[in-house]
Amino acid sequence: MASTQTNIASAPAPFPGALPSTGSLLVSLVPLPPDAFETMLANLALAFPGETVLVATPDAAPQHSADSPLRLLPYTVTTVSASPWILTATDYLNTYKLAQENRASACILLGAEAQSLHPEAIRALARSTLQTDLTTAYYNLGPREGLVNSGILYPVTRALFGTRPRYPLAIDLGLSLRMAERLAAAAQRFTASGQNDAFLWPLSEAASSGFSVAEVNIGPRTLPQPVAADLNALLAQIVGSLFADVDAKASFWQRARGVQPSSPITQSAPVAETPPDIAPMLDAFRLAYTNLHEIWSLVLPPNSLLGLKKLSLMHPESFRMPDNLWARIVYDFILAYRLRTINRGHLLGALTPLYLAWAASHLILISSGTPAEKHIQDIAIAFETDKPYLVSRWRWPDRFNP
Repeated sequence: MASTQTNIASAPAPFPGALPSTGSLLVSLVPLPPDAFETMLANLALAFPGETVLVATPDAAPQHSADSPLRLLPYTVTTVSASPWILTATDYLNTYKLAQENRASACILLGAEAQSLHPEAIRALARSTLQTDLTTAYYNLGPREGLVNSGILYPVTRALFGTRPRYPLAIDLGLSLRMAERLAAAAQRFTASGQNDAFLWPLSEAASSGFSVAEVNIGPRTLPQPVAADLNALLAQIVGSLFADVDAKASFWQRARGVQPSSPITQSAPVAETPPDIAPMLDAFRLAYTNLHEIWSLVLPPNSLLGLKKLSLMHPESFRMPDNLWARIVYDFILAYRLRTINRGHLLGALTPLYLAWAASHLILISSGTPAEKHIQDIAIAFETDKPYLVSRWRWPDRFNP
């Protein structure tokens, strides 16, 4: 499986005349406010000068020039998404239907706040899409942003499915027609049971299909934020979806696979930051160590519990969760999710204070000068190294029980 990364910071080239026919590229948009929609159309016109591009939108079309190369395709939003900050099953299903009906050969899905994308970024996504089955966006986030992605989604997806892109839940994607069809088939299983807001995991779908994958650095972008401020509910929603996908594709990721070569990581010089207020995170972890220890003992083996005991006694300035301990914790929670060791809602709730302990450890480390991306890559390696542990416990779940 090919995995490449493109950086749009280089001098922009005109969009290549690679669109083989009228309507070969479909750009699918989610609902946008009127001003944002007009900005989006202007950016698309700049991204594809002189090219005919189909634009699927649920928004009312503004007055625009008849000779505009943009061809608007209205579609109806049948349900109001409870997760407008992320692409959901309905978005993938609608995109494939429109691509099929209009004979598009490739699709781009752009999520909420897409009007903040630079035309060069959109062009880079399109260029990659014409050559690759799945193109994901690389987002330039601050060292304290996207920690659920960095601590759980990315290392799990990389270790189990062998994919390198940093954002498994990217909201800007390029899809070949067969990739769009694959995701639509996955989406259909959810929408048929009324789960229109279900998350899909494009990277695992591409990996299990043997499709090619690429990653494009799209530069600055405004990222939408979840409406829910409850970390417990949000973590359960995201991580529960990931765990379910891992369970569904177990026969694929358990097979021995070659490791993709690492992409070079551009690291800035370490910059010491003012330590963030981690006291609430540590307080939540220590309280949970007392109140949830019995639940954790149903999920975690003795060595992990001993590691958590040591953590609970550490002073804040020296608080550090070992990378291999975190990998084992996440893997054991994946296993417990599969076995329904306890109620899944309670299980995911019991993971939240452990995640807060990892996040506090990560923030303390980068505040001391360690580059955030270096630590994230170290974590991913720990997950890769410990994959045999998960495979063994998956096949023989009772072997490691006390």
